[in-house]
Amino acid sequence: MSTKPVVVYGASGYTGRLICEYLREYGIPFIAAGRDKTRLQEAIDHIPGIDTVEYETVEVAHSVESLTELFRGASVVCNTVGPFAQYGHEVVKACIAAGTHYLDTTGEQDWLIDCDEQYGAEMAAQGLLLSPGIAQMYTTGEIAAQICLETPGLDTLDIQVIWKGFPTVASTKTILVNAALAKAYYLEQNRYVEWPADAGLYNVVVPGQHEIGLALPWGGTSHPVWFKHDPRVANVKVLGGVADRALMQGVPLIVAAVLEQVKDLPPEEKLRVLTEQAAAVRDEMPPRENPRINTSLDSVHASGPLGRAHCVIYGNCNYKQTGLLQAYAANALLQTRPKQVGFASACQAFGHRELLGVLRAFGLVSEPILTVHR
Repeated sequence: MSTKPVVVYGASGYTGRLICEYLREYGIPFIAAGRDKTRLQEAIDHIPGIDTVEYETVEVAHSVESLTELFRGASVVCNTVGPFAQYGHEVVKACIAAGTHYLDTTGEQDWLIDCDEQYGAEMAAQGLLLSPGIAQMYTTGEIAAQICLETPGLDTLDIQVIWKGFPTVASTKTILVNAALAKAYYLEQNRYVEWPADAGLYNVVVPGQHEIGLALPWGGTSHPVWFKHDPRVANVKVLGGVADRALMQGVPLIVAAVLEQVKDLPPEEKLRVLTEQAAAVRDEMPPRENPRINTSLDSVHASGPLGRAHCVIYGNCNYKQTGLLQAYAANALLQTRPKQVGFASACQAFGHRELLGVLRAFGLVSEPILTVHR
């Protein structure tokens, strides 16, 4: 049973460690949980100033029973153990049994749809928040979209996220597993429409530079699922990409080769091979982000029959943004009821202006650039 208000499950990973780091800055006691206590302690020991906050490391089995026992007594669970479509169900079921709020960092559409359809009503009935996808790649773009939607009469969102950096070990695995086992959708007239599987890379206009960028649907992302419940919005398309063109050009080739390798395998064998291939692509934690190098850009064009708005948010250190957003969400939940319970995005639960203010206060994003045409 937890003696701390927040549990970070998967705390030994790159993102989990950053969540712990920002929980320390908020002065929130936490449990760092995972399947290997030695690895957990090594990761937490690298957090500067960790001795200034109460915490403990706990080894736990990945089962509903073990996780429920750990979560009892806590108020919030921050889950970073993915791929979430494979490992998330046990965590959410344990949160329901223990009566804790659930946050994660996913962008896997199939997992978000499962959360919405399978667990949203049950969490809402308990007054609990079920908020998957609180992360820079999704939430910062959602903030830009919500700023655009402050202009009435806009119903179409064209969202783009570009960042400079490299995926973590967990992100690489998730990308390959998601590509092999799930479909990607955009929203058209409030219906999910599948992205063409063979479309390849998309050329995109990147605000603030002359060079054309490259992007992919990246699994469809969280936004179409979140905005499907927003009566203002009918259409949502999202593309994302790394600023490194050579790296982007290699992604479809890597994915295609892996898909060919696993296409005839049974599901369990597919997952094993996908895990091995992900480790071959990236098997070590990337270096800590440098704000002069690791920049992010979120751009949203919103349109309607007679109006348009464009919002751009320049930022840095996308994984730090993720860690901060998770810690802020946990902090908010410890103090007050969210704006929406059950299945909800970070903006729907906490307010987009509030989230923007937090990112601005910690120096991770600039003031949004908003252009409106009526």
